Amino acid sequence: MTAKATNSSTWDQDVLQAEGPVLVDFWAEWCGPCRMVAPVLDQIQSEHPDKITILKLNVDENPDLAMKYQITSIPAMKVFSGGEVKTTIIGAKPKFALEKDLADFIG
Repeated sequence: MTAKATNSSTWDQDVLQAEGPVLVDFWAEWCGPCRMVAPVLDQIQSEHPDKITILKLNVDENPDLAMKYQITSIPAMKVFSGGEVKTTIIGAKPKFALEKDLADFIG
């Protein structure tokens, strides 16, 4: 199960109005660590489909959202719930570390 993409035009519906927590992976095509963390996020999504939704946002294609959420380095992941940022994770991490960071949402 791969993470779906979101963008400026679907952001409100996909993220801010979503039921349950949504992890947004802010990434770019040229970012090596982003490509490393993508399969790990896909795995977490597959293992917890009823607990968290994982979406990808290309920062090069959606600079407005990258600026709004103060994305200064990627990969950056933000978990939204009820339209608000609940937690931020910066950098590519191994699966166990990401699961620890997401324990409040997938535990």
